[in-house]
Parts: sequence; structure tokens; C-alpha cells
Amino acid sequence: MTISISGAPCCWGVDDPTNPHLPPWERVLGEASQAGYKGIELGPYGYIPLDIERVQEELVKNDLTIIAGTIFDDLLAASNIEKVLKKVDDICSLITKLPSAPQAEAQKFPTPYLTVMDWGHDERDYYAGHPDRAVRLSDKDWKQMMEHIRLISERAKTYGVRAVVHPHAGGYIEYEDEINKLLEDIPYETAGLCLDTGHLYYAKMDPVEWLRKCADRLDYIHFKDINLEIYNRVMEERIRFFDACAKGVMCPIGQGIIDYEAIHMLLKEINYHGYITIEQERDPRNSDTSLRDVKQSVDYLKSIGF
Repeated sequence: MTISISGAPCCWGVDDPTNPHLPPWERVLGEASQAGYKGIELGPYGYIPLDIERVQEELVKNDLTIIAGTIFDDLLAASNIEKVLKKVDDICSLITKLPSAPQAEAQKFPTPYLTVMDWGHDERDYYAGHPDRAVRLSDKDWKQMMEHIRLISERAKTYGVRAVVHPHAGGYIEYEDEINKLLEDIPYETAGLCLDTGHLYYAKMDPVEWLRKCADRLDYIHFKDINLEIYNRVMEERIRFFDACAKGVMCPIGQGIIDYEAIHMLLKEINYHGYITIEQERDPRNSDTSLRDVKQSVDYLKSIGF
């Protein structure tokens, strides 16, 4: 099992690039390096600039590679797909020219990946974590979203970038039934899967069970941990997913409810090779503790064998 641990700007509260409280991207790269990372995700479109020379200089200075770019957008609306495909072009044009991470011998596809996440629907955001209450798409709308994912994946492939679909709390691909339908409708040759332990738990799913179940479709993994006390509290509220994160529902790995020793054993069992990215969404106004928390997560994972 050859696994490399990498980071993501969301650990510094970077999810909405228009948020006025975001820390400078140069600081995020610097602190990611201080935490011991050798790789980091690009973060949401518009946060790290589309300036190859400038970004490359900062990555080299901090001894970092780019692990993935991100499409975090409305994947349903037909009126939005051309805008999304333009983002795919911009992101893939950038990440394929930046320092790249080495590929492990048994790693299925090389980095950088393009994580693909549906987002931007109030009717789902307020019911994140509630599979029994959240409205589902009609067959027609689901078919349209799957076609959009195929278009995104095929566009990324023209740059040599592997698209990986990421079920995300508050989007239209979150719950067990939706992941199963996704796996039926999007062939593995089109796109892989990026499962996120925190999103799985948030959506009332067992991360160990789902990592095992999807082992043959799994190209990339995100690690999070959940503060059970805060999680139980926000489940009783009508609250958006990122507002729950701002309340601290995500915590450093090893300090929450998810069993990472069991996950470590499972990844050995399924012979997973490649990259795992640590995430801990938060209010960016609390990013002064990001380096501390990220370091705690990294140190904990190393202590159990990662």
C-alpha cells in the first residue's frame, strides 16, 4: 500500500472564492508546506489565480505539487453547463502545467485529478445529512445531470486529466441511492470516484462499508472527521452544510467519530494506492488555527501507520 497524504484549501475555510474573509492563497500554500504536505488541491475556481508562472513559483518555493483541481458547481442546469466546461478548460490548462506528483506503481490514474461535485441548490443544502427528507431529482433531471458529468469528464480527458465524481453533502449526489445510480450511469472508463469519509458519515453512511463497496471504482479519497456532539446538534437544526462547518462540525482527524484505524486496515485489504487529501471545512475567520489542526491530523494519521 503506497499512500501519500495531501491537503486542500478548505482546511483554511476556502470554499466560496467570493468570501471576503479568505486568507491569502500564498499563506495557505506556505502553511500546507509547514504542515508536512508535498501536495495540495487547487481549491475552488477563482481562489488560486490562473497565472501559471506565479502559481508555479509559489509551489516550487513551498516544495508542493498539485493533486487536483475542482469543479464545485451546479451540474444540473442546462443553462450552466457551458460555463462549467469553460472552468474545466481553465482548470485543466493550469493544473497540467504545474508541478505534478509522482505516480505510485499501482496507482490507477496519475494526478492531477479533476474532482467533480454538484452544488448550488437550496432545496438540498438545507437537508444535507437527511436522506429521509431531501428531495430527489426526477428521472429526466437526473439523466440531464449525468450527461453533464459525461461532458465534463470527456473534456477533462482531452487534457489527460482524470475526472473523479465526489458525492457531496448538500448537492444532488449525496446519499446511498444516488451514489448507486451514479455508479450505474457513469461507466468507470468515463470517470472514477472520489469518496469522502466525512461526507459519507454526514449522509448517514458507514465510510468503511462504502470504501470497501466502491473499491474497484475508487481513484481518490478525501479524509475528514466529525465532532459527534456538534453533528447531533446541527442535525436538529435547519442549517446549510457550510454553516454547520462554521460551527465546527468538522474536526481534526483522530478527534472525531470516524474510525481511522479501521479505515487504515481496510485500505490495506483493498490494496489502495495513491493519494488521500485531508479536509476540515471551517469558517475562514478561524483560519488562524488551520495550521495547528492540519498538523494534528497529519501527525495522527502517521501515528496509526499512514
